[in-house]
Amino acid sequence: MSAVTRVARVEGGHAGPGAGGPDAGRPGRARRLASGAWSLLRRLGSRLVHLWRASLAFRVVMVTMLLGILVLTAVGTYLYGSIGQGLVDSRQRIASQDSLRDATAAQQLFDRNDKNATQAELSQSAQDIVNQYQRNTGNDVRYVVLSRLETTTAPVVVNTVDSGVVGLREVPEDLRRAVAQAPDRQHLQLTSLGEGRSAISAVVVGQKVTLPVAGNYGLYFIYPMDREREIIDFIGQTFLLAGIALILLVGAIAFVVTRLVADPVRRAAVVAERFADGNLGERMRARGEDDLARLGNSFNAMAASIQQQIGQLENLSRVQQRFVSDVSHELRTPLTTIRMAADLIHDSRAHFEPTVARSSELLYHELDRFESLLTDLLEISRFDAGAASLEVEATDVRASIERAVDAHRTLAARKGTALVITQPDEPVIAEMDSRRIERILRNLVSNAVEHGEGRPIEVTVAGNDSAVAVTVRDHGVGLRPGEAALVFTRFWRADPARARTTGGTGLGLAIALEDARLHAGRLEAWGALGEGSCFRLTLPRQADATITSSPLPLSPLAAEAAAARALPAGPTGAAGPATTNPAPTTTPADRHPITSRPGGDAS
Repeated sequence: MSAVTRVARVEGGHAGPGAGGPDAGRPGRARRLASGAWSLLRRLGSRLVHLWRASLAFRVVMVTMLLGILVLTAVGTYLYGSIGQGLVDSRQRIASQDSLRDATAAQQLFDRNDKNATQAELSQSAQDIVNQYQRNTGNDVRYVVLSRLETTTAPVVVNTVDSGVVGLREVPEDLRRAVAQAPDRQHLQLTSLGEGRSAISAVVVGQKVTLPVAGNYGLYFIYPMDREREIIDFIGQTFLLAGIALILLVGAIAFVVTRLVADPVRRAAVVAERFADGNLGERMRARGEDDLARLGNSFNAMAASIQQQIGQLENLSRVQQRFVSDVSHELRTPLTTIRMAADLIHDSRAHFEPTVARSSELLYHELDRFESLLTDLLEISRFDAGAASLEVEATDVRASIERAVDAHRTLAARKGTALVITQPDEPVIAEMDSRRIERILRNLVSNAVEHGEGRPIEVTVAGNDSAVAVTVRDHGVGLRPGEAALVFTRFWRADPARARTTGGTGLGLAIALEDARLHAGRLEAWGALGEGSCFRLTLPRQADATITSSPLPLSPLAAEAAAARALPAGPTGAAGPATTNPAPTTTPADRHPITSRPGGDAS
């Protein structure tokens, strides 16, 4: 048996030119179709992004399916390639053995020809042998080609003989050259029969045969791999269908498993939301002894503990509120009696010794402070009990400011403090309870006079379409970092050693904060050491409306910097007259987002 040499594979066939182009006659319709398709893709993409963010089950299923597709693609590609290569190798091996046997038999038939045979006789014999060894039935198809080698120099020439369907052009040139250069060996090569999508692979085996008188010729057996192509196509389709089915099955399994885990978590989230809304009796259903059951039991234990503690705190708060209210009411009667006696003593102090007269004055003024403290305690108890209510009417805020400032002019004059009001000429109307708003402003002005160190106090009012705001700015000692969040705490004092000079009770700012909240408004504080402090009250123009920005800035330093940037350039040293009634403006003070909690630091 002769040796076998495999020549490099030659890709046969050429793809035919494709024809086609856009429908130039209907560009508008094409654009509409493209726009509609793009819009549909965008909506689909948005929906998928929403599902990805909102659904744990969707994420798990998608990740599982994507990983499954990657794994199955890698495994399927490897198996598909291995099976295909195995079919090709098997076909080549069978073709090599089959052609070697038949080429040997054909050589024996050629040797039987008369050495004096004519060209016509040799041609007829060659045609008969080629026809004898070709196969055209069933799955065992083989074509045979007999062609003169390029190295043959015999004078008698037998023309190329083929099977009629496949001729010499299907035999690669490299294979014919290899047979001519190494005639003692069998040569094998893969090629393609046909062109385009109809092309099929084929195994071509060639070796030398000798014709009497005519010399050396190449005998080529061509084995189309139709059967192998059908097998590999069937395997590919099977892999594809099986892969799709397996991916869907894996996705369904992942969905079921995810639901087993996600549903209890989802139920826990619902129970937690209801619990957070105040339904303290909500509990999770815990079944079994697995991790999810432990989660449910732990959640229920935590909820029970929180419910118990909240109940205890509510009871304590009710007791405290009742105690404050009862004590305040009970003190009213003896306080009235003491007040009457103190008034009588105070009116007769001119007849007493100086020390007794001074004591009567101290008693008289301290009773005023004690009465104010009782009034504030009763007001706080009403807030704590949720019994406070509003008497709302559309009112000009400027009038409340004027009354609050006028009430403190005597005290301010005694401390050498100037009170400056900056307000627009037109009314600043808001739906509010005038009594409560005036109480807020009195507390703010009183606080500013108390801590203003005798420097001017600026009261500013402004409004926009949705809100009105009032700021009270002093230039006193200011606040240390973190104290702006504490100024509304009951009985809190920045300096406990500092004596009260205005007779405050320590509850004024706490009551002011509750009054602002009752109006759905905001009361905020800002302060810096050496720069003073600023309190901003923001109220919605319509009762119970939501406010998102304030017409005035909370930080005076930021407002002053913005005003400096807005000033037009002028002669150096020039100064204009001051005014307490500037025209309304919509420059940056008209839109200041509220980013702090009520009573806290604002940015």
